[in-house]
Amino acid sequence: MSVQLTIHVDGDWRKADSGATREIIDPVDATAFAVVAEGGDADTDAAIAAARRAFDHGDWPRTPVAERAALLRRVAGLLRRDREQLGLLESRDAGKTAEEGRVDIDCVADAFAYFADLVVNETGRVVDAGSSEIHSVVVHEPVGVCALITPWNYPLLQASWKIAPALAAGNTFVIKPSEITPLTTVALIHLLQEAGLPAGVANIVTGAGDTVGARLAEHPDVDLVSFTGGIVSGTKVMRAAADTVKKVALELGGKNPNVVFADACATEAGFDTAVDQALNAAFIHSGQVCSAGSRLIIEESLRERFVDELARRAEKIRIGRGTDEGVECGPLVSAQQLARTEEYVASALDEGAVLRAGGIRPEGPGYFYRPTVLDHCHRAMRVIREEVFGPVLTVETFRTEDEAVALANDTEYGLAGAVWSGDPGRARRVAGRLRHGTVWINDFHPYLPQAEWGGFGKSGIGRELGPAGLAEYRETKHIYQNLAPRPVRWFAG
Repeated sequence: MSVQLTIHVDGDWRKADSGATREIIDPVDATAFAVVAEGGDADTDAAIAAARRAFDHGDWPRTPVAERAALLRRVAGLLRRDREQLGLLESRDAGKTAEEGRVDIDCVADAFAYFADLVVNETGRVVDAGSSEIHSVVVHEPVGVCALITPWNYPLLQASWKIAPALAAGNTFVIKPSEITPLTTVALIHLLQEAGLPAGVANIVTGAGDTVGARLAEHPDVDLVSFTGGIVSGTKVMRAAADTVKKVALELGGKNPNVVFADACATEAGFDTAVDQALNAAFIHSGQVCSAGSRLIIEESLRERFVDELARRAEKIRIGRGTDEGVECGPLVSAQQLARTEEYVASALDEGAVLRAGGIRPEGPGYFYRPTVLDHCHRAMRVIREEVFGPVLTVETFRTEDEAVALANDTEYGLAGAVWSGDPGRARRVAGRLRHGTVWINDFHPYLPQAEWGGFGKSGIGRELGPAGLAEYRETKHIYQNLAPRPVRWFAG
């Protein structure tokens, strides 16, 4: 198996300086299907230096906004052209179904198109200084060299949420994709080249987080680090960035409540929809989603019927290779993630949870785990308090609205949550009380590129998408011009 050239520095593709490589594993059968360069400090330093030169001396930061936007639109078109190929690569690399992979590519293209439209309309503003002799404006400029560190679960989607606004704002960057799932991000850098992005603006170093990621976070020539991943790694990034006081944006996951009131299920259609969406919330991409609705918080009177039906349907979910006909759920991404999921389920059962569905690893190769429903859970359990990142749904109950809100907010995280109710007033009232960055009413999982994404508490710092997502990659400057300067005479001498 030949080594792919997956390190891109100053317009050139290369192997790692050390010659080190890494096998990329297909999670369906645990076999290697690609070999990539394993970068280190020397590769990272070279990429940062290239990005620094391109920012300080290149044309991209000074390219007119309309031209930058046009390039982003070309990238969106290339993504749509290669949708099938990229979707299948994402499926194989990350283990998700082929349809999930295709939808991801659609969302990536939409992100590039959105930021292209946004940046041309996001001009500075004139500040009224109260005098015709003063011209005062606030303008936006690029931050500089951006270090972008992305996770393994949505490799290309998370890359696009960073790359698109970074380029729209006029920055240069070095991206480090997850060492587990780097292939579609490498493909995106090829598309940026094809679209005409100048050399040195986009650089990629494939490698481990504790080497490449750590070097990016601490390097003095990096002006901003944007990280999406787990809280342990995120806090390390924040500490490393502190010494150089660089800007930091962190998205660190969540423990997301899905609150279902009995009045949401007053009709058979309502009941069917709420159960269906509870399955979607928890088990899309085998639960390996930062916003997964892994905590079902349900009104006590509805519990027995709802959980019975939920467990019945969970047992029927078809797992397998994502490109196979009829498969609804793929494997976990790695042996480590499988072991982590098994350990969380075992601890929950030891602490008194009742297994209603799943809870087993099927026979055969690969990193598969059956979608699992754990009933009779409580807030003291690890599985309630910590992010599993696997196909595990826990069930808690409430009797009053206040109790539902208290349970939903009883988490160190605050990324996303949902409330289901047939009473619009109640739904909006509860949504207003939830301390989460995104709250869905009678839905779960959709997001809009024009609406900010991020969380409260330990879910992170800053926002992606929307106008605030562009602002993360900009510095704000006030330019004050005196049109009629004269002596002030503050000092008489």
